[in-house]
Amino acid sequence: MRVAALAGADMLGLVFAPSRRQVSIAEAAHLVAALRAGPPPYPRLVGLFVNRTPAFIQEAAEHLDLDLVQLSGTEPVSDATAIKRPIIKTVRLDGSVDETAWLELAEREAEGGSVTLLIDAHVPGHYGGTGALADWSQARELAARVPVLLAGGLTPGNVAAAIAAVQPYGVDVSSGVETDGGKDSAKIEAFIAAARAS
Repeated sequence: MRVAALAGADMLGLVFAPSRRQVSIAEAAHLVAALRAGPPPYPRLVGLFVNRTPAFIQEAAEHLDLDLVQLSGTEPVSDATAIKRPIIKTVRLDGSVDETAWLELAEREAEGGSVTLLIDAHVPGHYGGTGALADWSQARELAARVPVLLAGGLTPGNVAAAIAAVQPYGVDVSSGVETDGGKDSAKIEAFIAAARAS
């Protein structure tokens, strides 16, 4: 986390969903304390959840003092009013009813709303972290209407092209800065440098 912070990341994610990147609330508390014990900058902290109850998410957000929460499952749009933190909602542009409701909410709120959309690749049976590219053409159409974050298969080598093609508000990466399943400091620094240069 510190490497990303020092390299200029605006946000850092803590994964609370089942995956090889998952951390417990207790582990996250240690990471957050270590990060905030060091010198600034302090990127905004994002907790990533998949299909957890708003009560669980809110309790975790308060305990860890998270800045935002990311909902990456099939959460209903009604969760937006139950969670008292700004929300990043992952969409895969798959045409589902729940996703359509989130898209409509984000468009109604547009700039300054409490919901930001994150576009990821649509890989049936997966909630992210696959390394597959998102649909950049659909992402560009949406980014022209509302601020979006782009994820899905981004790497230090393609993030500049992705930014040029989509014109997102920001970009998100995880597997694209890993080597053998672990975060790679050089890749993190290269990704952030390439994104900022774009």
